[in-house]
Amino acid sequence: MPKIKTHKVTAKRFKLTGSGKLMRTKQGKSHLRRNTPKRTKRLFTKMLEVTTRGDIKRIKRLAPYLKKYKLNPSS
Repeated sequence: MPKIKTHKVTAKRFKLTGSGKLMRTKQGKSHLRRNTPKRTKRLFTKMLEVTTRGDIKRIKRLAPYLKKYKLNPSS
């Protein structure tokens, strides 16, 4: 079988947990954040679980070799 190319943006935006859950980052955390309250900015750091079955299927098709997320990398 030929290898499938990974969609790089998808691989950067999503992570797999050790239990196999697909986690996503929140939108709007890159720029124009000067006027947002500190509490809202703090909420941007958390990752949310992807719950929609169709989204999970599409993400796994775009990034088939998505690695499990390591909390403490050795390097």
